[in-house]
Amino acid sequence: MFSGLLRRPEAGALIGLIGVTVFFAIVGGVEFLYPSSIGSWLSRSATLGIIAIPVGLLMIAGELDISVGATITAGALITALVSGFYGAPILVGMLATLAFGVLVGLLNGWLVIKTGVPSFIVTLGTLFAVSGVLLGATVVLTGTTSISIKAPEAAKTIFGMYVGGFQVLILWWLGITAAFAYFMHMSPYGNWVFAMGGDKDSARNAGIPTRRMTILLFVFSSVCASFVGMSQAILFQSVQATPQLTLIFNTIIAVVVGGVLLTGGFGSVLGIFFGTITFAVVTQGIYYTEFDQTWSNLVIGVLLLGAVLMNNTFRKMALSTAPRKKGAKA
Repeated sequence: MFSGLLRRPEAGALIGLIGVTVFFAIVGGVEFLYPSSIGSWLSRSATLGIIAIPVGLLMIAGELDISVGATITAGALITALVSGFYGAPILVGMLATLAFGVLVGLLNGWLVIKTGVPSFIVTLGTLFAVSGVLLGATVVLTGTTSISIKAPEAAKTIFGMYVGGFQVLILWWLGITAAFAYFMHMSPYGNWVFAMGGDKDSARNAGIPTRRMTILLFVFSSVCASFVGMSQAILFQSVQATPQLTLIFNTIIAVVVGGVLLTGGFGSVLGIFFGTITFAVVTQGIYYTEFDQTWSNLVIGVLLLGAVLMNNTFRKMALSTAPRKKGAKA
């Protein structure tokens, strides 16, 4: 039974999460495990995790979406522009934001299918295109690169409120994680995603609608990124027209730490969930230690390298055949 658990894609991520949590609890002191501290790294996990899961599904399918860095900013700007600058009801701003996410996802998926260009290049172009359009449009419409918004209390309560140091977005993250876990591991669509990551041509020949699934996965990614941007606008009530480029790399790191292979075809939603928390624990935990903060990137880099090596080991275990019985012929 224990051997079977170790063969699961999320095994390495869970072991890594336990390891870094124990490490920072010892080195950083018991303050690291106070409710306020847990709320800090869980809130960070929620923001990153809502984006990491759909990006991770794309990576399992053999694709990649790095345009999320601009889509997050777009979600925040559209919400602030529609419901802040123009004064429309917050619901209108939210619907406009999510609709924009759908459009970006459809565009990314369509370009990947029609051009045959790797999704990294396609979404890199989308990243810069969306960033440029947003910056130019914001300046033209408002005369500035910053927009403020005063969201109603109901919206703050649902999307941006902190309760006892825990952000409400954590509940959204848990719900979205559960929905994607069902999609990947309990519905036939999950098998299609894994098949696409293993060999897209074979999956297509087997009757799997690879084109529709590719577009759907890109829509998931963009909508979730827009949703996070919308929540940030409601929470902070001020938006800058600057793409969140660092978050792109943080997302990929969290997904890889969660056991997803860059080559596709292997991973799990639960693993991405654990990987996201692990990344948040490391980035937040270092502030509880006496380490020089300039070494934080080194810690993250070592974590990524260790995760890749560990996950490769667990992948080999998962794909290996059961050991032969003693005395069996070779």
